[in-house]
Formats: sequence, C-alpha cells, structure tokens
Amino acid sequence: MKLSSIIKLMRPHQYIKNLFIFLPLFFAIKITDTELLANTFIAFIAFSLTASAVYIFNDYHDIEEDRQHSKKKNRPLASGAISKPQAIGIMTILFVAGFTLMASLSLKATAILAAYVIMNIAYSLYLKHIAILDVTIIAIGFILRIFIGSVITDIHLSMWIVIMTFLLALFMALAKRRDDVLIYLDTGKKMRKVINGYNLRFLDTAMAIMAAVIIVAYIQYTTSTEVIERVHNEYLYLTTLFVILGIMRYLKIAFVLKSSGSPSNIVLKDHFIQLILIGWILSFAGILY
Repeated sequence: MKLSSIIKLMRPHQYIKNLFIFLPLFFAIKITDTELLANTFIAFIAFSLTASAVYIFNDYHDIEEDRQHSKKKNRPLASGAISKPQAIGIMTILFVAGFTLMASLSLKATAILAAYVIMNIAYSLYLKHIAILDVTIIAIGFILRIFIGSVITDIHLSMWIVIMTFLLALFMALAKRRDDVLIYLDTGKKMRKVINGYNLRFLDTAMAIMAAVIIVAYIQYTTSTEVIERVHNEYLYLTTLFVILGIMRYLKIAFVLKSSGSPSNIVLKDHFIQLILIGWILSFAGILY
C-alpha cells in the first residue's frame, strides 16, 4: 500500500469545499482574530479528515460501479491499489481523528459533524438514488459546514449567507448531474442510477433558475439595511460584478465546455474562476476591512 494511494483515497483536493467553514469569520469581519482563526482552522482539519472517511465509505460501497466509470475506475479501491480491509482501517482512523479533534473544540460542532456523517452514509446507501433529493443533500452538506464555522467562532449567521450557500451548492450539484447525463448520452453508460430522474432540459432549466436566484439573493444581501448598518459601508453591492461573472463562467463550463463534473477541479484548475474568486475576495475584503 503506497502513501500516494492513501492520499488519493482521501481526496484532499475536495478539501477546498471545507473552506466554507471560514465564511462566518470572513463575513463577520473577524478573519484577523488569531484565536478564532486558529480554532476555525482546527475545525477545518477535523472536518476534512472526517469527510475523507466519508469518501472512503462511499468508494467502498460503490466499488463495482466505479470500475465501470471512465475516470472513477482509477480510484485506489476500484483499481485495487488499496484492498477493502485496508480501506476500512484507514476510514476508521480518519473518523476517530476527525471526531476527536472536533470534540476538543466544541461538542455542539461535533454533533453537527455527526449529523453530516449520518446524512452522507444515508446518501451513499440510498438517498443518492432519489432525483432532486440527492442534490439537496449535497447542498445541505455545505450548510452544515458554515454552521460548524458559526458554532466554533460563536458568530451569528445571517439568513442571507445560509440562503446563498444553499443555492450556490445546489447550482453546482445540478451542474455535476448534468455532466453525468452527458456521459450517459455519449456512452450509453449510467454512472448513477439517479440519472433516470434527470434529463438535460430539466437540468438546464434548474441551473438557469438557480443562477438567477443566486444573483438576486446576493444583491439583496449587499443592499439590505441590516448588512449596511452592521458593516458601516454601502458599497458592498459593487462586488456583485464578480458574482455575476463567476456564475456566467460556470454556466459556460457546463453548457459550452461540457465539463462540470467536479466543482473542486473547476476551482483548482480554471484560471478564469480563480481570478474571479480572487477579485471577489480582494474587493469584498477591501470594502469590509
């Protein structure tokens, strides 16, 4: 068993999703608080280790299906680089490490982490086969991430942050399902049973609706009296430019480039998206801080 195979099994590239844990700290203008930042970072590590264990559980359960997938067949379990007993051992260690680390910070955050694990186990075993509910579960996972960030830092979450996080996660999950449908149309292989509940017309319409609502929700957030009074600045609406550009770029990746199968890889590899994110962070931080 090679170290490279273990790392690949853990899917560290997916940890970028867990950065949502830092959002409460960022939006509350407390990202410079070293103590809160350190605790949030520990929570990020704890969540990431636990998420890796969940990924291993999913790979273990889907090993036969993954062997039929053009890309997933190269995963350590599906390819045989790591045996089932070895995977169970690694998964157990990660679960224990993740929960122990989170418990050292907050029992409430640990309870949310437990809810995340239970939900994802149910997802892997059954819920991912139910259309619409499958993408909703994925979106709820992102909500739980920001809840953990809120609990760890004792920062109240704005309803707008919760709404926008859910909508954005749902948008990306729909884009991922669209990629699965395209694979089925091109190869005749159903990578997921849930594909029977989707088609391109439905997914394209749903993504367009989500894209529009995300932009409107963000505008509502940046122009709301509550937010303006809290941050003492009325120019946050200017950052809407980057949100619109980001949504449009993602739509192009899904509709034109037909490569929206992995949101994490898009963020890590697409330079246009990276520049937009940097622009949004710098402009938002510049206005707030």
